[in-house]
Amino acid sequence: MSGFDADRIYSIAVHDAPDPVAPEKPSETERLFLEFLLQYRVGSEFIYRDNLRANLLLKQHQLEVDLRHVGLFNDELAHAIQERPAEILPLFETAATKAARMILFPLAGGSDNAAEAATQSIPNIQILIKSGMNLQQFRDLSANTMNKLVRIPGIVIAASVLSSRATKLHLQCRACRSTRIINPPGGLGGLGGGSDRGLPRICDAPEQEGQRKDCPMDPYLIIHSKSAFTDHQTLKLQEAPDMVPVGELPRHMILSADRYLTGQVVPGSRVIATGIYSTFQSSKNVSASAAALRTPYLRLVHLEVSTPSAGGTGALNPFGVQFTPEEEEEFGEMARSEGFYERFAKSVAPSIFGSLDIKKAITCLLFGGSKKVLPDGMRLRGDINVLLLGDPGTAKSQLLKFVEKVAPIAVYTSGKGSSAAGLTASVQRDSVSREFYLEGGAMVLADTGVVCIDEFDKMRDEDRVAIHEAMEQQTISIAKAGITTVLNSRTSVLAAANPVWGRYDEGRSPGENIDFQTTILSRFDMIFIVKDEHNEQRDRMIAKHVMNIHMNRPNQSADENGDAVGEIDIDKMKRYISYCKAKCAPRLSAEAQEMLSSHFVSLRKQVQQVERDNDERSSIPITIRQLEAIIRISESLAKLTLSPVVQNHHVEEAIRLFKFSTMNAVAAGSADGLSRGELNEEMQTLEKEIIDRLPMGWSTSYQALVKEFTTNKGFSLHALERTLYVMEKRELLRFSGHKKVVHRIGV
Repeated sequence: MSGFDADRIYSIAVHDAPDPVAPEKPSETERLFLEFLLQYRVGSEFIYRDNLRANLLLKQHQLEVDLRHVGLFNDELAHAIQERPAEILPLFETAATKAARMILFPLAGGSDNAAEAATQSIPNIQILIKSGMNLQQFRDLSANTMNKLVRIPGIVIAASVLSSRATKLHLQCRACRSTRIINPPGGLGGLGGGSDRGLPRICDAPEQEGQRKDCPMDPYLIIHSKSAFTDHQTLKLQEAPDMVPVGELPRHMILSADRYLTGQVVPGSRVIATGIYSTFQSSKNVSASAAALRTPYLRLVHLEVSTPSAGGTGALNPFGVQFTPEEEEEFGEMARSEGFYERFAKSVAPSIFGSLDIKKAITCLLFGGSKKVLPDGMRLRGDINVLLLGDPGTAKSQLLKFVEKVAPIAVYTSGKGSSAAGLTASVQRDSVSREFYLEGGAMVLADTGVVCIDEFDKMRDEDRVAIHEAMEQQTISIAKAGITTVLNSRTSVLAAANPVWGRYDEGRSPGENIDFQTTILSRFDMIFIVKDEHNEQRDRMIAKHVMNIHMNRPNQSADENGDAVGEIDIDKMKRYISYCKAKCAPRLSAEAQEMLSSHFVSLRKQVQQVERDNDERSSIPITIRQLEAIIRISESLAKLTLSPVVQNHHVEEAIRLFKFSTMNAVAAGSADGLSRGELNEEMQTLEKEIIDRLPMGWSTSYQALVKEFTTNKGFSLHALERTLYVMEKRELLRFSGHKKVVHRIGV
């Protein structure tokens, strides 16, 4: 029978050409929708009929419909949904409700009682329209898109509490007790408001025999217990930071969600919203002059969530990205290919020359280690934090900008322009309900991503403290304006800072150069001191590299050895990072474990030795956090090659990176085999002798000093140069004739 049915429909569509195919009347449209739901099939499967039945059995009165299927069934219908969704969707929902009754109560047509039971038991079905339309940006929405179906991506920055909107009001007159049922305008899902929408002003019950009807104006009271309500929620959507043109503020859009679309998302979720672009009369615009102005909003008909924070739904695939089998195969081959780690590191900011170890550290940061939840509920973070501290002109900000482009979720901010509230969360007041709500800051929006903070040293101390908790515990606790809550901020932090004096001063200890507290330094897994060293050969290479980039030539000297490297393009890197994060969480092997613990002890000894030599506490602490840091780095190296277990070579590379970064920073400032403590003593002695040797106003040649102090008295040349440099800075000496003559000028 069903085959014959399908055939008959097919023949109508073909043979009755003179009749217009476009559904003219609402009843016709509804019939076509009903036909679509019951008859549309893919292969031998009636997908919508079966889905509807499954949802009804689960007591979910909703159905997701793919717009492409409607288009294949009847082009005009799909076009109508896109052009006039506000008129067409209620018809679709009525058709779906009829279909549901036909499915659950096939015999209901026979008797009135059965039909009534069917009507009672099945409320309206909500249709969610899933469309594959092109995404539109906030800035493309104009008066021409009004009342059409649009699809826009963005980040949910605020979600109101669920409220109940009346769909059927049961009214009773105060005087004559007559009842009346009305369906309030604004209907389902609309944002109502404005003065013209209200209850009827006059009681319209017929007069009773013998009683004169004497009802006052505005007689009706609402009887809430007999009225019908549905869930309603307003969301605030902001365009994603990477979509905002430079120099503009991000745009916002109010979304109005009802029934099954409520309660789907939390602030910080990245979503693609499909809805009807409509307007409502805002309470602000009630004055006569602005009466014709209406505020736009989006009436949701479908939400696609693409983040892990949407409890449960994103747990399997954190970024909502679907990978095709071909892609997975390609990624597997990439991970197995020879020297892939080196190749990936070289693809990080390929336009920046050298600093390969920093690029390797950034590679580790992009992949991150494995986060662990211990049996007692304690969490250990898997995200890696890196601090780049160095001279101006060493391309720190460029690296940060590149990471913002390549990380699947990233927020870039500059230290001077960020306050504590902007990084964590601010409390806002809702203009309509006057309630307080939280709006997430940079660390919350970049949940499961990377926050790049430039000019980290220019931040005020009280603002910097705000991110302590976010960096180690990965939460942000808030107690403001009566709101006490904890927000997730599972982010990696990549920070760039300049030393205190603008440039790194070799003569001072790292503690004096880095003006950060120990508390924040111990939270960074790797600290790089990037110095701008003068080295002729390196300068030539860099100059050549920069010239090549400016002349748009393919970079021949891409590699230190002169090999050109095949770079991985940004999109592929982005997908690969998402894939690794979704699929792989490596664990330590027994040998790696042994190797790490013995190594940590030797690191502590080394730091103790440096502290003893320099006779001061190291400002960069080596604590248990640093052991965890090395574990995380080795896990991220294993994750990079999709290896489920951390092997010895991963640990070796992690230790090498750690030594190159943080341990170098601890020992910085010593030279020529002398520790800084010995160097300082030698410089003090030298200074006394030079003052004795050169009275006020006298001068001598530089070579004479070198001969006297290094050759005859056995001081090191490095110490002599440092002493003269320091004395010149303190204006005790002055050089002339290209540093050949030394004059004594001050006391």
